[in-house]
Amino acid sequence: MSVDWLLVAALSCGFLVAASPWCLARAGVRARLGDLAVATAPGREPATGGPVEIGVLLELLGAAVRAGTSVPRALEAVGQAVGGPDGVALHRAGAAVVLGAGWAEAWSGSPARLDVVRAALAPAWEQGAAPGESLRVAGEQLRRDQQAAARQAAARLAVHLVLPLGVCFLPAFVLIGLLPVLLSLGGGVLGSG
Repeated sequence: MSVDWLLVAALSCGFLVAASPWCLARAGVRARLGDLAVATAPGREPATGGPVEIGVLLELLGAAVRAGTSVPRALEAVGQAVGGPDGVALHRAGAAVVLGAGWAEAWSGSPARLDVVRAALAPAWEQGAAPGESLRVAGEQLRRDQQAAARQAAARLAVHLVLPLGVCFLPAFVLIGLLPVLLSLGGGVLGSG
């Protein structure tokens, strides 16, 4: 009877070693983990050397206005420092406001991802409110949105992994846990009869 048990255990372990990578690959775990790492949240771009994250732009603008720079000059300075399409849009908006354009007009043609920056600075320009607090609040809201998006992506990943992992480990449970018990009970019944 002990030889049968060893054979079943060896076959079960072999099945687990052989089937687990196949099951996980079929589940698309690598693709799902990639989706989780680059959770699509407002203002978040993949880290490929592309545009600067919106949270960083808000922090840079906040530092500039806390240092005493006016909103248009802060937009121009951060736009020049950041570069790319976002930097051009920030610099253009700051220059347009200095030349007398309205706030909405100054931001026309800017990328949609900069709407958070535009909305955060609008009360400061249009109503004379302090821009530092609105930039801080916008940054905190953006971080909360990104964290919520990451939690949702993790929950979706967990749901997608349940079935493939069950398919991988159920046969192992049967082979390692149930089959030896049934074999020993069957051997005991047949041996005593």
